[in-house]
Parts: sequence; C-alpha cells; structure tokens
Amino acid sequence: MISQFNSAAMRTAMNGTLSEQKETKQAATTPNAKLTNENKIEQLKESINSGEYKINLTVLSEKMAQELL
Repeated sequence: MISQFNSAAMRTAMNGTLSEQKETKQAATTPNAKLTNENKIEQLKESINSGEYKINLTVLSEKMAQELL
C-alpha cells in the first residue's frame, strides 16, 4: 500500500515538474519573439515613413488573383 501511494505521488510530482519546465521554457521564448517582432515592425515603420519601402506590385497582384480564384 505504501509503495503504491509513493509511486502515485512520484508520478504526480514528476508531471508537475515537467509542466513547470514546459511553462518556463515557453515563457522564456515568448519575450524574445515579441522583441523580434517589435523590431521588425519598427524597421517597417521607418522604411515606410522614409519612402524606402517598395511594394512588388506583380507579386501583390498575383496573390490577390489567387485569393479571388
């Protein structure tokens, strides 16, 4: 009886530890991804405002046509 209880407790503890590790790993990667996206957004804003951002009208029109089909 004691060994069954201990093994069940160990499984529960291990599952909790694995869940915490996954959450920690996800939390650690999310801020970096957010910063990267924010940097890209800022770069795009700057290039649009300065007039350096160019739209490839051929690619854009092809994508629009594919969406309509």
